[in-house]
Amino acid sequence: MRQQGLQGARRGKQLRTTRSDPKAACPLDRVNRQFKADRPNQLWVSDFTYVSTWQGWLYVAFVIDVFARRIVGWRVSNSMTTDFVLDALEQALYARQPEGNGSLIHHSDRGSQYVGIRYSERLGEAGIAPSVGSRGDSYDNALAETINGLYKAELIHRRGPWKNRESVELATLEWVAWFNHHRLLESIGYIPPAEAEANYYSRFASNAAVSA
Repeated sequence: MRQQGLQGARRGKQLRTTRSDPKAACPLDRVNRQFKADRPNQLWVSDFTYVSTWQGWLYVAFVIDVFARRIVGWRVSNSMTTDFVLDALEQALYARQPEGNGSLIHHSDRGSQYVGIRYSERLGEAGIAPSVGSRGDSYDNALAETINGLYKAELIHRRGPWKNRESVELATLEWVAWFNHHRLLESIGYIPPAEAEANYYSRFASNAAVSA
């Protein structure tokens, strides 16, 4: 990279956005910091981060499918409300159409937006098993924190300062499409998430044909 005059994007320090609600009843930790999945729609992780603009702070939520690190839902908001993270979840549900039989786990930190009644009820309606980090630190949701860090390093810090919400939303839309379809990820064999999922379904179809 040095010979080609290239320099990697560097991540800045993390600022904690979600705040735990000590009075809220939390689901079990079904992940225990083991962010691995054998197939798509087996484990999702959710979190959100912050973006500074000339008009004030914005918050960006992501829902990530752990199998190939694919971003399956996202939303930009002016406030850290439950509606905001619910919108990201709804996009993921619409895009992925999970079976709703409890085979999909949704994992988050202990932020009040995620452990509140409305979010928990929506997971129940969708037949998704909730999971919340048991120890209350960033390692409990490390994969989501990693995606947040990549988003900030590769887009927000490189192309800022940001004028308004519209500019952040458009740029985030472009970044998510690039991340899912073009970014090479070391953890899945230096291929994009969409390709990793396509490879899985191709193998699955081939195995099913052989079994038949």
